[in-house]
Amino acid sequence: MLNAEYTTAAGDSVQGARQSESGAAPDTSGGVQVGKTEAVLSEARRLWQKYFELTKELLKFSDQKDGELFMQLVDQREQLIERIKALPPNDYRQSDECKALIEQMIPMDKQIIYRARAWLNKSRRQNSAVRSYDVTSSFGTRGTVFNRQY
Repeated sequence: MLNAEYTTAAGDSVQGARQSESGAAPDTSGGVQVGKTEAVLSEARRLWQKYFELTKELLKFSDQKDGELFMQLVDQREQLIERIKALPPNDYRQSDECKALIEQMIPMDKQIIYRARAWLNKSRRQNSAVRSYDVTSSFGTRGTVFNRQY
């Protein structure tokens, strides 16, 4: 078992035990396959729970001005997606528990996307306004129509 530490955006540190990459320890009683399957399902459940928690954190920080923290949370979520994809084949994704989590995450993801697009559009408008003033101040009043970036 390896100890894994997870830090939420709020700074809370959560520690949990994680199965090693090789799965469950070999059992001479013939239950190795069942133990590995349970370990994979347990790991999948744990990763999906973390993904859900990160989605909630993203929603909290999506309307704030701290873009760097938001991008760090997005990166953490991408890393979790890679870890979920790297798991051996399992049926957790088709379970009712996982489907319920996904149903809860869909509206949150839509809100996050909406807020991120609004932030991007606002940023583009601000950059456009800054560029138009830069061109105007550096060249005076002549040539401003032709020098703008559209």
